[in-house]
Amino acid sequence: MDKFVISGGYRLSGEVEISGAKNAAVAILPATILAESPCRIENIPNISDVMIIIDILSKLGAKIKHINRSTIEIDGTHITQPVVPYDLARRMRASCYFLGALLGRFSHAQVSMPGGCDFGVRPIDQHIKGFEALGTSITLEYGMVEAHSMALHGSPIYLDVVSVGATVNIMLAAVKAKGLTVIENAAKEPHIVDLANFLSSMGADIRGAGTDVIKIRGVDHLHGVTYSIIPDQIEAGTYMVAAAATHGDVTVRNVIPKHLESISAKLIEMGVTIEELDDAIRVKSNGHLNRANLKTMPHPGFPTDMQPQMAVLLSLAEGTSIITEGVWDNRFRYVDELKRMGANIQVDGKIAVIEGVGHLTGAPVKATDLRAGAALLIAGLAGHGVTEIEDIQHIERGYEDVDVKMRSLGAEIKRVQTPESENFATAV
Repeated sequence: MDKFVISGGYRLSGEVEISGAKNAAVAILPATILAESPCRIENIPNISDVMIIIDILSKLGAKIKHINRSTIEIDGTHITQPVVPYDLARRMRASCYFLGALLGRFSHAQVSMPGGCDFGVRPIDQHIKGFEALGTSITLEYGMVEAHSMALHGSPIYLDVVSVGATVNIMLAAVKAKGLTVIENAAKEPHIVDLANFLSSMGADIRGAGTDVIKIRGVDHLHGVTYSIIPDQIEAGTYMVAAAATHGDVTVRNVIPKHLESISAKLIEMGVTIEELDDAIRVKSNGHLNRANLKTMPHPGFPTDMQPQMAVLLSLAEGTSIITEGVWDNRFRYVDELKRMGANIQVDGKIAVIEGVGHLTGAPVKATDLRAGAALLIAGLAGHGVTEIEDIQHIERGYEDVDVKMRSLGAEIKRVQTPESENFATAV
């Protein structure tokens, strides 16, 4: 495996272009299965999670045509078997979206239990609850989830907890079900709205996306469309925090500023200057950072996917800050790695108490998951000395060309082949 080697202490400045949203792409691409003609999807991020989804579509029988680096055409009309290969599905959590898409198309689906980042228990019980309400029988055997229905029918569904994944899966299954489906306590994230807009452009009848009640009236047919995915809220937020951590001046382009309001508000509270433009945000920091407290919550609250990055910034702030994780269990696994770089963080369950240390110091560290990897990247950029980050495959699940983009802003970062990967390449 490759690693990133970062020489820290360089101020980031310039402009960076944000890619399409990972979380929208991994929902919209499986949704193309529902179309009765080809779909052209634009602004697709070139990241490993998206490549896995495209590979699954191809293995299912879809015809994939790469138009350019960020645009593909998907013709799913040739898919006949609603079974997702086990070895691909287990590599990422979003593979479970094929359950909803295949159910909507075939009334039958078989997918392995999903993989992805380990933040503790992440059950799919709310997904199953939704599918069963739509008239589906579910069996779980040998790590596989099999869903079967004689005919999907609309139904009221109340989610016990706000779940992005369950909301997506129920939407995908319900768009062609007979009658009206009402999802209450639905997730409200931007990528939920983007999926709803995509499905609506295909001919679906969806109301209320972006609120906690989504109403879906099933239709008989959905047609192919050309659709552009929204910019990635979390990638944008990561570059915003990186700019603040390095005392930088960075304009983050191709964003929807409203999607970033919770992040911008917290940075302003910490003393960072934020300037909103039409489709860009400029972030400037003079180096002095105020302490702050934050609690992650479902949208429109502060996003859990930005929590590790903010922990780095708070480690550089003056005073004591507190982070409360309100979404996932076990999302502070990265803290031990930050401590190796000099951070002073104490964790008790879902609460982290952070004492600002003034500066971090380079060290060899490992990315434990996607956003933890992004946090270590920021720590390396802001720290004194050299940081080596291993297991960067986690980072590349969600960040397109992150080393190239950071170098364009003045960062000293390079990808280095480790001896293990060199030996593997020689053996092959």
